[in-house]
Amino acid sequence: MQRTLIPLSPTQALGFCLAIALFECLTYMASDMVMPAMSAVTRELQADTRHVPYAFHLYLIGGACLQWLIGPLSDRFGRRLALLTGCALFGAACAAALAAPSIEAFNALRFLQGIGLGFVVAVSYPALQEVFREADAVRLMALLGNVALLSPLLGPLLGSLLLEWVSWRGLFLGLGIAAAVAWIGLWLSMPETIGVRRHDGARQSPVPFCWRRTCRRYLALLLNRRFLGACLALGLMTLPLMAWIGLAPLLLIHVSGLSTREYALWQIPVFSAVIGGNLILDRLLATRELPAVIRLSLWPFCLGLLILAGAALTSPTVAGLIGGLSVYALGLGMSNAALYRLALYSSDDSKGLVSAAVGMISIGVMGGGGTLIAAIGGGTRLEAFALWAALGGFLSLPLLHAFLRGTADDRTSTATP
Repeated sequence: MQRTLIPLSPTQALGFCLAIALFECLTYMASDMVMPAMSAVTRELQADTRHVPYAFHLYLIGGACLQWLIGPLSDRFGRRLALLTGCALFGAACAAALAAPSIEAFNALRFLQGIGLGFVVAVSYPALQEVFREADAVRLMALLGNVALLSPLLGPLLGSLLLEWVSWRGLFLGLGIAAAVAWIGLWLSMPETIGVRRHDGARQSPVPFCWRRTCRRYLALLLNRRFLGACLALGLMTLPLMAWIGLAPLLLIHVSGLSTREYALWQIPVFSAVIGGNLILDRLLATRELPAVIRLSLWPFCLGLLILAGAALTSPTVAGLIGGLSVYALGLGMSNAALYRLALYSSDDSKGLVSAAVGMISIGVMGGGGTLIAAIGGGTRLEAFALWAALGGFLSLPLLHAFLRGTADDRTSTATP
């Protein structure tokens, strides 16, 4: 039995997965590996430390702002061309940081680098869903997520070690060179999924691009309450983790007085928990449907948020904060890829456009929510961060409940003769 939906050799399939994994890892590494260097960046560019979280959130906003266009263009001209273009743009923006003269130019490049993240979400994720069968696609999303999570897990530690040998500009140059390697891998192994006949005889034809029709399709998605609820839930569920990535340098280095090495080591429990959750998801998929897996994941998810909320009422230690984040992150890892799959197929529209909408809404929630948490003091005190991060995570629960209830009703009606 074929493991892929389109003609693809095992070697090409492996190369495709590895190239996407490298590109995705680099888009996160461009943020996480540089976070320990942000103090040096602001110092060298003579900027205020308030730019530390804002540089991260500009990166996220860059990842969301053009997905509305990237997705439909990949439906029209193909996933392969779109992803190669995005990888080239990302690599060039990273290499250009070598000559950034000011914090404004640095932040502009952060925004452009974030657009590369938008290509990962709007193009590579639908391509995986179109190449591989459902269970395999969810497993690959989770496993590739583990590879990407090595970035925030090892990125800060690797960044702090490399800063002993090279400057922050050298870090970005290295990312640009690695992006060139990823581009070559994609060029050699990535298949085209648009216009290619699958093993089952089906064929996904290119979708003509029309501004007015594209706007109508996006409007239809925004009016789809179940789809919108799933996207908002995705963003809010991930918000505490994204806020932590952006604010951890301030909370651990500037507020708690830790070294960059200690800051990097404290990231390990949190992101190890996300990876552990993804591995549990892989095991659960053999015996449970996706909605059941998500419901099971809510136990550690909610417990971790409750620990954070309790810490906000006291004077939390770094260890206590990390403990709550780690339990929450376990539940997040168990649910994220499954919820993405359900959100992607909650609409019958082309998957490039739907994936772009999922990415824009969810990443917009993460970026906007993280900026708000930073603006109201989440980066100045551990208890303030714990309170607002927990609140953001809890806001996802009503949306998630309504979406899962609708999914159960749909499956029941489909099964009824």
